[in-house]
Amino acid sequence: MNDVLADGLISPWVLGLVAGLLLIIWLLVRRRRAVPRTLASVINDIAFARIQGLVIPKADEGEIQIDYLVLTAQGLLIVEVKDVVGAVFGSDKMQDWTVIGENSRFTFSNPQPALYDRVAAVRKIVRQVPVTGRIVFLDGATFTKGVPNMVCSLDGLRSEFAEEDKAAANAKIEAFKPHWEQIQARVDQDSS
Repeated sequence: MNDVLADGLISPWVLGLVAGLLLIIWLLVRRRRAVPRTLASVINDIAFARIQGLVIPKADEGEIQIDYLVLTAQGLLIVEVKDVVGAVFGSDKMQDWTVIGENSRFTFSNPQPALYDRVAAVRKIVRQVPVTGRIVFLDGATFTKGVPNMVCSLDGLRSEFAEEDKAAANAKIEAFKPHWEQIQARVDQDSS
């Protein structure tokens, strides 16, 4: 019984082992109870209705595609999704943004101007409803030099647009529903 000291106490390494096992069990339980942070779960949390892959006329000419149009208690929300892995270097004034990953580096056009065009196109259809947009970078992206305007993470999207008071939110949604139905009718008409 080398594990037990002469006075009946357990040796320090056994206590450390037990503490380590308890910590691992606690972390596993905590992880299992954690709310999943997927795009679908966040949109489900904030949306009272949604349309995915919407194509509508641009404000000037042509058509524009919207990843997600979401009806929230704050109005209509356009969600553009960027799934990149690595450090993202971009700002409001930069024309091109850069992603530097472990073994790769690539650039893409600043997504903000396209988002402004999408917001303008939806506002042209529903003039009396607040319309805003967010560019959501999924969990693989990090902004090391600050987060540009209209850009957020999944957690940021949830915290900004989730409604705790569902009764108050439903009253707001009822005011937005005729305008939402106007967009929905356009989608139904285009798919016919």
